[in-house]
Amino acid sequence: MNAERLMAHYEEIAEAPDAVARLRRFILDLAVMGKLVTQNPNDEPAIELLRRIAAKRQQLVDAGEVKVRNSGARSRDKTSAFACPTGWTLSNLGAVSLKITDGAHKTPTYVDKGVPFISVKDFSGGSLDFSNTRFIPKSEHELLFQRCDPRRGDILIGRIGTLGKAVLIDTDVEFSLFVSVGLIRFDHDNLDPVFFRLLLNSPFVEAEFDRIKIGGGSHTNKLNLGDLYTVALPVPPLAEQRRIVAKVGELMVLCDRLETARATREATRDRLAAVSLSRLSVPNSETFQSDARFALDALTALTARPDQIKQLRQSILNLAVRGKLVPQLAGRPILDLPPLPQSSVASSMDAAVFREFRSSLILPNGWQVAPLAQLADRIVDCPHTTPNWTKEGVICVRTSQLRPGSLDLADPRFVSEHEYTERIERLEPKPGDILYSREGGILGVACRVPVGIRLCLGQRLMLIRAGTAVLPEFLEVVLNSPFITDIAKACTTGGAAPRVNMSTVRAYPIPVPPLSEQEQIIAELKSLMALCDRLEMCLSSEVETRARLLAALLAEALTPADDRELEAAE
Repeated sequence: MNAERLMAHYEEIAEAPDAVARLRRFILDLAVMGKLVTQNPNDEPAIELLRRIAAKRQQLVDAGEVKVRNSGARSRDKTSAFACPTGWTLSNLGAVSLKITDGAHKTPTYVDKGVPFISVKDFSGGSLDFSNTRFIPKSEHELLFQRCDPRRGDILIGRIGTLGKAVLIDTDVEFSLFVSVGLIRFDHDNLDPVFFRLLLNSPFVEAEFDRIKIGGGSHTNKLNLGDLYTVALPVPPLAEQRRIVAKVGELMVLCDRLETARATREATRDRLAAVSLSRLSVPNSETFQSDARFALDALTALTARPDQIKQLRQSILNLAVRGKLVPQLAGRPILDLPPLPQSSVASSMDAAVFREFRSSLILPNGWQVAPLAQLADRIVDCPHTTPNWTKEGVICVRTSQLRPGSLDLADPRFVSEHEYTERIERLEPKPGDILYSREGGILGVACRVPVGIRLCLGQRLMLIRAGTAVLPEFLEVVLNSPFITDIAKACTTGGAAPRVNMSTVRAYPIPVPPLSEQEQIIAELKSLMALCDRLEMCLSSEVETRARLLAALLAEALTPADDRELEAAE
């Protein structure tokens, strides 16, 4: 067993996705395969345990305490996939248990005080939890208890909805069970119930539950009570069961410590990253460039999560639209904005939205704020019809293709030339025009039409053509900035079908610097976002490397020593 080498590499793999959870599963894998502790040839073979269990179960049947049930013939031969260690035997749940049953088959009468009534929701966290348990009358409990009598040492298993999660009853509190819970009783003189709780929660048995479960899709997953008898189980000698339980407990304590240490590291990183980014939120114009690059450089050490780079990108965009990204030059001309057009477009603008959110902007001298309707030559909505898709033709853009600042054309869909002509009736898109999603799950995302691409709009999209006072690339930046996306969220309507009204979009308060400064901001943004891209790729590569290392070490640790020696010889 190569677990020691795995643990020696833990610092390298600790940041892999679900590293500790995978280690826990790995430990259970080793436990049920006989690789966690050494076998003792002096242990009584497991086959002797099964003989005594069979005799005791027959006594219970003769006494009328349990029904005669098929002990569970193996539904498939697993010996080729599982080689039992010395002293072990491959059996099934029906053969190793004294009793398998389930709870009430109909909803009982609930009362405020009475006997606890347990369902799968009361132990889905890994142990019995009585904090939110419902109660039934004592009289109903006594009737149920004649057939299903849970007691300390029995194992409960989820068999409807939450499948296969097994918990050991470690209390003398009297309770009844709902039909969603199965009860398994073992012979404690010959089997360790804690070992079988571990076994029933192991990946080995999880695969067995997947084999016998029914339902799926829109139906509730279910384990039939009769099918539980056929679940294949590797059974070690009793003495080894107890050694395995002790070793698993020891290793799970270590996993708890690793998990706590990782959580502490994550919290520390988060705090340090927040401090680093806070220097950008309230920037010093003289030190901002160095502060931004410090944040980029430091985040490599401060986080192993690429998603945190998104926070940095948002901080940079926020600074860009508030005049904090590049220094302002003295004596620059104030931008001369065009007058607000006296048209139906302008008159349908929600002036209250502009006034409310304009007041939150504090901008440098020389900047101005204007509603989008004043800065855009055209703002048009998409046709309110579903496109008639064709196998080829002209690209028709969907909201799912929009990314902040880019259009994803990896999976284009097409319409015919005739359909294209109808869909561009209001305005034909041209390079530099801005596509904006104002409805649905992808809401408030802007990107420009690429050069050399001919396209039309699908549903839930708008097309915005910038006027002479604002560069299309700068307007795209503003529309994707936290300032505008927060307005979009605040003004969203529609409930299950969220959308931003056209009148709100036309009223977006757009901060506008002089054209020369717009160009400087765009250049600086490209430089900083390129650094973010490199950092994100670096972090993603590190996470992927750790995940591959963890997978390789797990596979190696689960490979029998003889196989490893053979591979080395080859």
